[in-house]
This record gives sequence, structure tokens and C-alpha cells, in this order.
Amino acid sequence: MSGDVFIYDAVRAPRGKGKAGAPLSNVLPHELVGQLIDELERRHGVVRDHTERFTLSCVGQTGAQGGHIGLVSKLQAALNDGVVVHTVNNYCVGGLTAVGNTALAIRAGEADLALAGGVEMMSHVPFGADQASFFTDREVSAALSYAPPGIGADYLAHTHDVSRQKLDEWALRSHSLAAAAWNAGRYDNWVLPIVDRDGVELIARDETIAELSSEKLAGLAPVFAAMAGGAFDAMLERERPGMGPIDHRHTIAHCPPIADGASVILLGSAEAGERYGLTPLARLVHLVEAGGDPITQLTAGVKAMDRVIERGGWSLTDMDVVEYMEAFAVVPALFERRDDVDMGRVNVNGGHLAMGHPMGATGAILITATVAEMRRTGAARGITVAHGGAGVGVAAVLESV
Repeated sequence: MSGDVFIYDAVRAPRGKGKAGAPLSNVLPHELVGQLIDELERRHGVVRDHTERFTLSCVGQTGAQGGHIGLVSKLQAALNDGVVVHTVNNYCVGGLTAVGNTALAIRAGEADLALAGGVEMMSHVPFGADQASFFTDREVSAALSYAPPGIGADYLAHTHDVSRQKLDEWALRSHSLAAAAWNAGRYDNWVLPIVDRDGVELIARDETIAELSSEKLAGLAPVFAAMAGGAFDAMLERERPGMGPIDHRHTIAHCPPIADGASVILLGSAEAGERYGLTPLARLVHLVEAGGDPITQLTAGVKAMDRVIERGGWSLTDMDVVEYMEAFAVVPALFERRDDVDMGRVNVNGGHLAMGHPMGATGAILITATVAEMRRTGAARGITVAHGGAGVGVAAVLESV
């Protein structure tokens, strides 16, 4: 078996508002994943019988997403009994971790044809629903130098002096590009309309995209000062003496909306493609994970990006397509400031600030977006970069075939 790993297809659900009463709240997480796998089976006819491995990312593994949600999704999709299933949690980058683990299995000869992806339905399982002491007990979180990602985003904006105006610009950019891409039909082949159990369509388009203006954005108030409540700010001052009180800058528009969503990717070896008559869309060249500081937590993706680029002997200018996770507005703003990259290649179809952040699904959604834009433009190479709370990051490089 060759060491190459190919992406043969990728689909995702529209991202819905992650709250009760929103369209996707009428679908269970395993049903959402099942509809995506059903579509891959409809397109290729080999997924149910010949998939050997399925890795699904999910952060909130409790309630409707408990009970080994990957295995439950396998049963929903009627995959063959022999499929080996793993459910993983690596916070907001877990969808990319699922892809990376699957690629390793293919390269090792443990699987020939496999599925990887992620799901998060925050209308069913809100953030922190597992009641981990890491989240709920401030003595524990302080002892471990953990602050919620929003506090970390404000810390980055404060210490790097990223202006409120720059944060507003990124929010406006994300929403306007997302709306334009949807109106141009760029998502048509990659986003599957989701139906209820009676086959009635519930949602066909990302529903958190808004009409924004500079005036509207300027009128919004910061949201994390109250959450900090002095305790998190005190912990940050203890860990980073002399920085002074944090100037909390991120408003609700600078945060990716809480969302429902899922994405599933079909991967395999070259031999699997030949055996089953599959046409590869891209080759997964390198995928690198990185850990980071729990305070400057949204920078681990940058570390992973630097490592994967160095590993391939490239520079960012070699990347025709860049899908860079808009974890909070400060994150792409710092990327724009730091790196030599043509911003006309970055998140050209909008990003998380507009379309939302279904946590465990995000990495797989970003890979799907990278493949879609590479196919649309005929790009030779693309990079996907994701960052997550407490200091986790992943970056992957794809090449056209």
C-alpha cells in the first residue's frame, strides 16, 4: 500500500443557530451525521459496505451526544458491522484531529477506506454541559491557569493592542464574504440540506450570517468583562505580572456564533480509489498538531501552521487557499498582522465569525471548505489552520491531484 492519503469527498450540514427552537434542534446529533453519510453513500455506492474506520469528533459528549456518539452515528448510518469507530475530543480542533488519526491509520495499513468528521449540536448540548470542574470550579481552573477562550481572546487583543476597529473590520469581512459566497452558489455541492424524519427540509443554508454595518458594530458593548468578574483577570495578572487590567474589547459580533453543525469526509488510499472507482479531490500531504500555553490559548494553531509549512519546505505564499479559523476576531487580525500572506486567499467565502462554531465539527468543516475552494479555483495547494481553548492547534496542507 502506498503512503498517500486522498480525500475522495467531503460534505457538511448547514450551520444552524445552537439554541432551542432553531431548525436543527429538531434533529438529533447522530441523525445529522447519518444524513451526511447517507449522501456519501448515494454519491459513491461503496461507503456502507466498504468503510473500515470511522472517527468522529465531539466536544460535549453527554446527553444527546453521549453514549459514544461516533458508534451511535455508525448505527444510524447502517455502516457495516466491521467498521472500527472512535469518538474523540480535542476541543475546537477535534475535527482535524479525527482526520489526522484516520490518515495515520490509512498510512499504517489499518484501513483502506475510512470516514472522519465531527458533530456538535449546541441546541441539544450547550457548552459545559458535562459540568467538568475544569470549567465550573474557579479554584480548579485558576490552579491550572485556565480561562475561558473569550477571556483569552481579550487578553490577546489587549497585549497585542488590536484595536476595536480592527475587530469590527474582521467581523464585517466575514459576514459580507459569506453572504456573497452563498449567493454565488459556492456552497451548493458541499452543503447538504437537512430534513426531518418525514423528509421535510429544515435548513439549507447557514443561518447566522447577518447584514452588518460599521455603525451597527460600533454600537455593540464588550461581552467578557462581566464573565471575567475579576477572578479570571486576577489569575491572568498573577500569571503575567505587570500587564495591568485587561481592556475587554470583544463584542458578540467578534465571537463565532454558537451553532449546530456536522461534517464528514471520505478518505482512503490510492488503492481504495482504484478498487472502488473513486476520483480523489485532494491529497492530504501533511497534518501537524501542536500544544500551546493555556493563557495565550488561541495561538497553538499558529504553532502548528509554522511547523507544517516548515515540514514541507514551503512558505505561506505557496498556499493558494488559506482556511484560517476565525476563533475570535483577534485571531485572524493577528494572523493578518504577522504573516506574509495575500489576504485575497484567506477565508474568501467567509468564516466562523459569520457562519458559526459547532465545536467538534469545526476542523472537518474547515477541511471541507479548503477542498471546495481548491476545486473551484483550480488551486494547487491549500492549508487549513484551527485553534482551540486551553492551547490546542492543528494545521493541514492539501494538494490537488
